[in-house]
Amino acid sequence: MNISEWLPRLWQASLTTIYMVGVSTLFTVILGLPLGVLLMLTDERGLAPRPTLNRVLGFVVNLARSLPFIILLVVLIPFTRALVGSSIGPTATIVPLTLAAVPFFARVVESSLREVPRGLIEASQSMGSSHWQTVSKVLIPESLPSLILGVALTLISLVGYSAMAGAVGGGGLGDLAIRYGYQRYETEVMLVTVVLLLVLVQGVQWLGDRLSAKVSKK
Repeated sequence: MNISEWLPRLWQASLTTIYMVGVSTLFTVILGLPLGVLLMLTDERGLAPRPTLNRVLGFVVNLARSLPFIILLVVLIPFTRALVGSSIGPTATIVPLTLAAVPFFARVVESSLREVPRGLIEASQSMGSSHWQTVSKVLIPESLPSLILGVALTLISLVGYSAMAGAVGGGGLGDLAIRYGYQRYETEVMLVTVVLLLVLVQGVQWLGDRLSAKVSKK
């Protein structure tokens, strides 16, 4: 393996992976956070119990989570093509990445919000807070350390998904490992991409732990 020859490709593949994972995480948080809050609020013991709505949402979330990502990639090809004009490439991969991660993150949000002591919620309600005020002023701030760890966990999952997307032309480190490391039997390329993915995952976990600890102290 010629390092000077492969370094630009490895750098570009790393940037592509970071782009896919970063944008997917942003959309996942934007869509998954309100879905997780809604799941918590509409539960039988939630602030606004809606058992039927909660069961429907729970069923859809569980159904989406049960689909293997590689199957979801294929199933979403027509939708992805209609949305971004292509079914391959980094930008197209963001669509299935986001839709695969939203149900996962929604459950993480729901679990984090449930950890907030019931007494704090009741105190907020006794002071006349609306549901929105209770969520924005009590539930989310109190569960923020757990939510940060949830975002880090989602990021790590998306790194794995993005590597898998390389099997269908998604780009990034996964695509490099499959096209060169596996199909052309260049073992060194495969090992380097694995190491880069490990470094990326460890970096995300370290950053998530540090941010969560910092918020907890505050």
